[in-house]
Amino acid sequence: MFDCIIVGAGPAGGSAAYHLAKQGRSVLILEKDALPRYKPCGGGVSPAIAQWFDFDFSPAISCRVDTLRYTLNLEDPVDVKLENQEPIWMVKRDVFDHFLVQQAQKQGAELRDNEQVTGIEFKVDRWQVNTANGSVEAKYLIAADGAKGNMAKWLGFKDRKRRLAGALEVDATSENVVNTINFEFGLVKNGYIWNFPKADGYSIGIGTFRGGEAQDFKKILDVYGKGAFGIDINNFTQHGHPLCLWDGDQKLHTQNAVLAGEAACVVDPMTAEGIRPSIFSGIKAAEAIHSALSGTSNALEKYTETMATEWGADMKWAQRLATAFYQFPKVSYKAAVKRPSASMTMARVLAGELSYSDIAGKAIKKLSGSLFGK
Repeated sequence: MFDCIIVGAGPAGGSAAYHLAKQGRSVLILEKDALPRYKPCGGGVSPAIAQWFDFDFSPAISCRVDTLRYTLNLEDPVDVKLENQEPIWMVKRDVFDHFLVQQAQKQGAELRDNEQVTGIEFKVDRWQVNTANGSVEAKYLIAADGAKGNMAKWLGFKDRKRRLAGALEVDATSENVVNTINFEFGLVKNGYIWNFPKADGYSIGIGTFRGGEAQDFKKILDVYGKGAFGIDINNFTQHGHPLCLWDGDQKLHTQNAVLAGEAACVVDPMTAEGIRPSIFSGIKAAEAIHSALSGTSNALEKYTETMATEWGADMKWAQRLATAFYQFPKVSYKAAVKRPSASMTMARVLAGELSYSDIAGKAIKKLSGSLFGK
């Protein structure tokens, strides 16, 4: 029997496995796909995550970027250079996720990939996890199986607070990569389009984060790819995927189990950043389960509280800012992005140097003032 079984080998699962194994706990990671596996994702990672680990992430980083470009309807560009700070990491999820799991394996964690979980059952004081290859048992479970996983439902989380958003993405190879992160506002309503560079190409995607009427993502992304970069997205495989955006604090624990990563609906509702919050939740989940294994009776309850105070509190501000920004993108672009200090501030949020609570109140006031002509 294991101390903990982690279902899902993404950033949350890999981080939890690493930190639990490092504490000497017996850990099993179950992953339905064979690693390394492709995962649609822009792949922008805040370098701030380095403080949570004691190894070098360089082998998992495709490139580092210190320049951002914003546009409105493909025009009125604003370029921002990150001064005196660590560049934002660009990663490919097949490489990054596998690298993180490999670090956990070096600490003693066991990986069983290409093994689909088919059901779970609590038995007196442990969880039995059933897979296509048999069953395994553990004292505790971490459900880190993503936005489309079954674990939350099987654990009894019927009505999670979440805002389901949609995204469409292509990975386009290119020999002449411009090392700049691009954000386009205006072509899509209630969201943005991105182009994140990699060593050998781009991740180009589109997402909406506030609902609204249906939009033709493929058509809009085609216009963007050709108009901004001369790239025909129809020459590459297109991947549609859901995003589980944070939409309020909620219970993340149950009997000897917790939710982490997108299963816990931690994605930033302003930028749709998912890797850093998933890693954060994985680490906090590991701390809670290590504490529970050490005899702390309310350790899992504290995990829910920690995620609310240390992540949810900031996401409340992110949600308010998203509501103000995406409702009137032209006004927001002029009031915020076009102001050098404001665009630099947002870049620092993306890099993990600032939190939303540091900037959102002032930003919302400025956006509201611009909207009403103040």
